[in-house]
Amino acid sequence: MITALVTDKAISIQILMESVKTDQAGAVASFCGDVRNNDADKAVKSLTYEVHPTAQKVIEEITQRIAGQHDVINVAVAHRYGAIKIGETAFAVVVSAIHRGPAFAACEKIVSTVKDELPIWKYQVFADGTSEWVNSA
Repeated sequence: MITALVTDKAISIQILMESVKTDQAGAVASFCGDVRNNDADKAVKSLTYEVHPTAQKVIEEITQRIAGQHDVINVAVAHRYGAIKIGETAFAVVVSAIHRGPAFAACEKIVSTVKDELPIWKYQVFADGTSEWVNSA
C-alpha cells in the first residue's frame, strides 16, 4: 500500500504509522517535520505553505518512484498546506519493510526528494515583523 497526500488537514504521525504496520514488517521508519518557533536565530510568529495545483500528482509520483527503488512493504507520506501552527506537523513520511535498512533508506530518500521536487513554498512571518518566502523562485 502506498499513500501520498497533500492536505490542509492536520497530520498525525501515529495514524500514518498505524496505516503502514503489517505482520510482514520488522521495521517501521518515520520522519516527522514539525513547525518550529525559530529559523536562523529568528523567532517565527506564523507559517503558511502555498502549493501548486500539481502538488498532489507530484507527491504521488515521488512516493511511487522511491518506493519502487527499495524493498518496502507500505509507505505513507503527507504534506500539509495552509496556515500551520507552531508545533504542528507539516510533513511526515512512514515506511514499513521487512528489515530496517530498506525502511530507513526509502524514508530518507522520500524526505529529500519531496523537499527538492514538490512544488510547495513556505511563507514565514517573524516576531520582529519581517517575513520571507522559502523555496520560491
